[in-house]
Amino acid sequence: MAGTRVSCGLDYCNVYELSNCLQDASRAGYDFISVPLAHPRFTREHVEGKAKLRDGAFTRSDLLLSSSEWNSLIVGRVTTAAVLNLECGVSSLRLNSEETLAQELTFAAHLGLPALTIPLTTDRCVNLARIIHNKVVQGVCYQVWVRVPMQAPEESASHYRSDKKVSEDGFEIDTWTWWNKFHSIANIQKKIGLMIEVSADLPDQSVLDRWLGEPIRCAVMPTSIWLTNKKGFPVLSRSHQLFVRSLNKLHAQFIISGPLRHQHYKFYQQYLEHITRQQMEIDPLTDFARGYEDYLQCPLQPLMDNLESQTYEVFEKDPIKYQEYERAMFLAISDRVPEEERETKEIVLMVVGAGRGPLVRRALAAAKRAQAKLKVYAVEKNPNAVVTLQAQQDEDWGPKVTVVSCDMREWDAPEKADILVSELLGSFGDNELSPECLDGAQKFLKEDGISIPYSYTSYLSPLQSPKLYNEIRNCREKDKHFLAHFETPYVVYLHNKKELAAPQPLFTFKHPNTDGVIDNKRYKALQFQITEDNVIHGLAGYFEAKLYKDVMLSIKPDTHSRGMFSWFPILFPLREPVPVRTVAPDAHMTPDVRAFLNERQNSTYMTLDVHTTPDREQDSLSGNLTDSRNTTWIDADSQLCSTHF
Repeated sequence: MAGTRVSCGLDYCNVYELSNCLQDASRAGYDFISVPLAHPRFTREHVEGKAKLRDGAFTRSDLLLSSSEWNSLIVGRVTTAAVLNLECGVSSLRLNSEETLAQELTFAAHLGLPALTIPLTTDRCVNLARIIHNKVVQGVCYQVWVRVPMQAPEESASHYRSDKKVSEDGFEIDTWTWWNKFHSIANIQKKIGLMIEVSADLPDQSVLDRWLGEPIRCAVMPTSIWLTNKKGFPVLSRSHQLFVRSLNKLHAQFIISGPLRHQHYKFYQQYLEHITRQQMEIDPLTDFARGYEDYLQCPLQPLMDNLESQTYEVFEKDPIKYQEYERAMFLAISDRVPEEERETKEIVLMVVGAGRGPLVRRALAAAKRAQAKLKVYAVEKNPNAVVTLQAQQDEDWGPKVTVVSCDMREWDAPEKADILVSELLGSFGDNELSPECLDGAQKFLKEDGISIPYSYTSYLSPLQSPKLYNEIRNCREKDKHFLAHFETPYVVYLHNKKELAAPQPLFTFKHPNTDGVIDNKRYKALQFQITEDNVIHGLAGYFEAKLYKDVMLSIKPDTHSRGMFSWFPILFPLREPVPVRTVAPDAHMTPDVRAFLNERQNSTYMTLDVHTTPDREQDSLSGNLTDSRNTTWIDADSQLCSTHF
């Protein structure tokens, strides 16, 4: 499927005639231009100096363009002089930079610009972050794009030098830490986004994934990173093409900057348009989730609430889930009925939580394929869905299906089943009380009966996603506790994120449960090894379910059932992000995740204790390592989750 049209702008280091530049860029196919708010060499002295009393405007008039053009076609750029001395120890220089920056920020608001770019050239950015935060909190019309190089100048220079990449003046050369520090101090406002300047030599994929987990609004593509093909046109390397496609999936815009190195600027834009419009294979999950990327949803509560018809209809469209259920039931029926007994033996199959009947239809289809006689009990507590089941029984199924309107835990079955089928799984496997319900329903099953599914395992992995954290933080409701939005797990199609470690198994439940005393209390401590600086914003939850023999359903990334969209991952947010920082090349950080599961009548809850600890082999580094804690309680029945330090 072809991608959407890429939004691309042209960067001007200086503008002589604004309207002419705008026309030239438009003719070349660009959507907007980026220009400095003032001449880069125009010195302003607000505190002291000869220029303090100079008359005249510091920049061009707003009458050069109409308001609609300022609002949609111009991206302002804060001059380097405005941020150069913000961290300077000399009071007069610092105050002059603050006044210069305030002047440009105010003028950008006056023009009504859609976005404003600010350069970030060092990790010493506390004062800059403070000023931007205060300005954004007051309310501004524009977004703030913080321009950060993918590689620090010192790191780029190290490719041509034999000495180490360690900064001798104390400056951090990992530019991600510049951005992370700025973003953390600026309080992660939604109006503040990242403008990444792509380097000629791309770093390792893990570093790129870390950048892709940030709220990237725009990517700067310098003309110096472009190659020239045999016909003299600009092209990008294969690795740069893949990175551009990844940025396009995040709906990032692009800006071409630098001197012209090919025949015309239009060829850069045309090439970006070409590689982002190339045909890419789209599976049903990606197609179904389009528009729902990083969209927070509260988990369904089918045990407490009666689902609506529309909800049933959405899940019944899944092309994979019911196909695999039918395959599992076919294998189970075939194993229960020997070839010589197919004409005489009748299999009793119970569907507990039948909904509108998709599993019933699949069970009948599986029995027909296996050429076996089948008797089905469809048990459903939702009286509205029972209407649909009874209509299908009258019109299609006949005496082969018996519809039971009752809670499976309270039903007194007239006979025992050979096969017990359910689809009570939530995004975390057990978070919709599947273990408790099936433990109560297994009394219907014969001693040698088959449960579909017979096993499922939940998985956890630490997640970095400033975008999701910011979305959750902005979900605060006036009539609820101020931490209520952090006290809820969310079902979300994870998109703008980075998983900091591979998912690890947490809890496994098996059915039928043959323990002498059935107890669903669980405890397990997980340890994830993270080898680079990151920030944990939450924990992503997945599950794998084994239906019968080798038939499996999974939403875990590496084993995901291709094309299945019935479940999105679950997100357990942390009230405060947990920074994970390595202080030496060989240092490792190990977050220790502790989870508890306890049964409380008709509900369960889980606690997650998240903290970062140094690797045992790196105990000597513990004095410099970050140590933060989060504890989270999740109530599966009320879907309540709370986080504490």
